[in-house]
Amino acid sequence: MLLTLLAVGGFTSTSLAATFTASLDRSTVSVNESATMSLKFEGGLPADVPAMPNVPGLSIASIGQSSQFNFINGQSSSILSYNFVVHAAQPGEYTIPVLSALVDGKTLTSQPLKLRVVKSGEPTPESEIIGKNAFLKLVAAKNEVYLGEVLPLEIRLYARQGNIRQQPQLSQDGFTVGKMIQQPVTKTAINNQYYSLLIYKTFVIPAKTGRLLLGPATMLLAVPHPNARVSVFGEIIDWMDATLTADALTIEVRPLPTNNVPADFNGAVGSYSLNLALSTNAVTVGDPITLTVQIGGHGPIESLTLSSPEKWRDFKVYPPITKVETTDQFGLDGTKTFEQAIIPENADMKELPPVTFSFFDPEQKTYRTVTHPATPIMVRPGTATPAQPTIVATAAHDATEPNSKTDIVHIKSRLGTLAQIRAPLIQQTWFIALQGLPLLAWLSVLLWRRREESLANNPRLRRQRQVAEVIRAGLAELRRLAAANQGEQFFATTFRLLQEQLGERLDLPASAITEAVVEERLRPGGAPAETLSALEEIFQRCNQARYAPQRGSEELASLAPSVESVLRQLQRLNLDENAP
Repeated sequence: MLLTLLAVGGFTSTSLAATFTASLDRSTVSVNESATMSLKFEGGLPADVPAMPNVPGLSIASIGQSSQFNFINGQSSSILSYNFVVHAAQPGEYTIPVLSALVDGKTLTSQPLKLRVVKSGEPTPESEIIGKNAFLKLVAAKNEVYLGEVLPLEIRLYARQGNIRQQPQLSQDGFTVGKMIQQPVTKTAINNQYYSLLIYKTFVIPAKTGRLLLGPATMLLAVPHPNARVSVFGEIIDWMDATLTADALTIEVRPLPTNNVPADFNGAVGSYSLNLALSTNAVTVGDPITLTVQIGGHGPIESLTLSSPEKWRDFKVYPPITKVETTDQFGLDGTKTFEQAIIPENADMKELPPVTFSFFDPEQKTYRTVTHPATPIMVRPGTATPAQPTIVATAAHDATEPNSKTDIVHIKSRLGTLAQIRAPLIQQTWFIALQGLPLLAWLSVLLWRRREESLANNPRLRRQRQVAEVIRAGLAELRRLAAANQGEQFFATTFRLLQEQLGERLDLPASAITEAVVEERLRPGGAPAETLSALEEIFQRCNQARYAPQRGSEELASLAPSVESVLRQLQRLNLDENAP
């Protein structure tokens, strides 16, 4: 979608008095650059073009004129601009003196202008660039963060006139970049110049330590040509594409402290709280209890993992089912819920052990642990003692009581119809086959239990199966998104699946996976060149889609098999354990 920034450089005059102003598009240039000087007449027309002064060391040449006519609320105004290119052959400080012009019989004068010329290649201060028609700026909340800490980031576009050709792109080596969200256009004044301000908000998470460069950020913008023509309605006709660049930021990424690290710390960085609930606290041995642990706070919520309570004695613990609910547009505030089945195996258990979650708080610069205390439970034995039969005493028979006439029943004199005698059940095939069903059921339960115990004792295998299930569901979701032509969701899902699969293969958190793993881990680990080439291409497509999300459904449908092929190759990947 093309977003147009409204021109805010000129103002409509509400009075009849004519004005004359002179301005430079920037006050500092190098010897191989030139500045543009504009002489603007508003509310009146000059009798002639102002004569250019002779400034030693400067050459001033005309590059044409432009005009604009406005009619607002019954008031009309016109703006006539004469444009000149100013070039200096030597460094130094130059002053363009006061200019004068005759307008409607009155002599109007402009203010003097100063121009600083520096040596070729010498950088100009950022404050001197703001006089341009448009510029880009990269702003981070701070320049020192910890490994895994969320760093808010803004890409700011300042423009007096322009049309956006491409969304911002950010060089991100060593960082994981979050979702980029465009804010509404506002207006701001800088050094008496009014700009339209468009801010793109996002965040990054450092994946390695050291002094890293974040950026530069670039953006393609259409700006008015220096010799642009203007229509009778004041609209600019001639435009040119310009690539705006925001300087890279130097970010110092500190490693997490190595002292006082909690035993259950698994890499979480942020600020969190913990809540716990049980489905019931009174069960029989062998019956399941659903343990619901909810972690809420600020940070990369989706990547949080809970230390498994497999060390709990006398409890059978199963892998949790997770659910993420976020409350902000970046997915950094919210809760992650872990639902886990646990089965008490001992009737002597009186309480559920405490549940803890440890994380590093970058604001307090220390590790913190939130704890839910032990929870009382009541576990009944699995088998109850059978009740003893009740013996009811029979009343003594009274000898004086006469016997009932029905005491003696008539003996049947004839045998009657006889029933057919069948073979005993033990000799019937169906009965013998039926006796094997309990054995088969017992064997099935035994195999299932051993499989669950194997998964519980092998976190890598458990994660491998969980990721395989995520990949299976994700590929189906990719096909659906491709058919619905939902490009942004398609590439976001693709990137998430690559993070999950690579994280499982490399035994790293999924949130720590960036395209840098290709060179840092996969290639040294002996991954096939064909797989690496296809993986790099998909990473590149994901990065491009983040800033230019428009894609056709045919392109998405053709890309889905390539993503599936790369994921299958990664599942079969065996890396050299000695590789870095």
